[in-house]
Amino acid sequence: MEFFNPNSRFDFLGIRKITVGLSIVLMLASVVLLGVRGLNYALDFTGGVLVEAKYEEPVAIDQVRAALEAGGFHNAQVQSLGGTRDVSIRLQPQAVEGGAGEGDAEKGNADQVAGNVLKALQAARPDASLSRHDFVGPQVGEDLKNDGIVAAVFVVLGIMIYIAIRFEKRFAYAAILSEVHDVLLTVGFISLIGIEFDLTVLAAVLAIIGYSINDKVVVFDRARELFRLARKSEPYEILNRSINQTLSRTIMTSVTTAISMLALFIGGGPAVHNFAMTMLFGIVVGTLSSIFFANPILYWLGVSKTDLMPVTRDDPELARRP
Repeated sequence: MEFFNPNSRFDFLGIRKITVGLSIVLMLASVVLLGVRGLNYALDFTGGVLVEAKYEEPVAIDQVRAALEAGGFHNAQVQSLGGTRDVSIRLQPQAVEGGAGEGDAEKGNADQVAGNVLKALQAARPDASLSRHDFVGPQVGEDLKNDGIVAAVFVVLGIMIYIAIRFEKRFAYAAILSEVHDVLLTVGFISLIGIEFDLTVLAAVLAIIGYSINDKVVVFDRARELFRLARKSEPYEILNRSINQTLSRTIMTSVTTAISMLALFIGGGPAVHNFAMTMLFGIVVGTLSSIFFANPILYWLGVSKTDLMPVTRDDPELARRP
């Protein structure tokens, strides 16, 4: 099934200065966001107490924050759980020190902290009740954060080794730069909208790394094949043809994956909401970078058919390739 004619001649490289320039601007913006706002680490990584509360009547987030402030819980992070009656309250360890909880979070006394939170909420709205509460120790959260960083590093290193073995070095460089582009934009998006960076979001980022490289490998494989078959064509033409000939496959894969993530986002509930949102953004970024970023980088790196042809004694020109 083909959505696009594989023999179409869309000139994707013709707008490479615009697309790559825009990508660079977005990458720099992501770096600035991460430096200024950072990531909203969830309890998985920071430790503390998570309390989920339910109201019989709709409640505004500002009302919940005001009730917590009045009860002595300062700097609590309050979020809606997909409706107007359910809220999530995240308390860092230091947030319950002093009169409100006397350091209960550090002691692991989540029950007492949750009880104090409920009293603060019911002082403002008697219809408040607790749905659940949980505690994560700060050392456990720090270990999870370190393990997550190590996992991401190993995934990237593994992909770099795979690309270096499978492709000529210019293809490898372009693929690695594309991976950096996709992950950086995704993490910048996470920082921008302020969703909690928990284990499910980390899993989404790792999945995006694999999804993104798969798209690039398909396009690069076709480019390598065309370089070997069309010896008289110029790199500009071949790289454009490789995008056009894989465009249907790229779009179909992206759309089917996005539909699954959209179903999770709509009907999966709060537990997978952030995972699905991150994946949806990563799918869009990975697809666009496969079309508008990876091949322009490959073109600027100076790839040519001599990089892919085997050295033979009968072809002195190829034997003298750099």
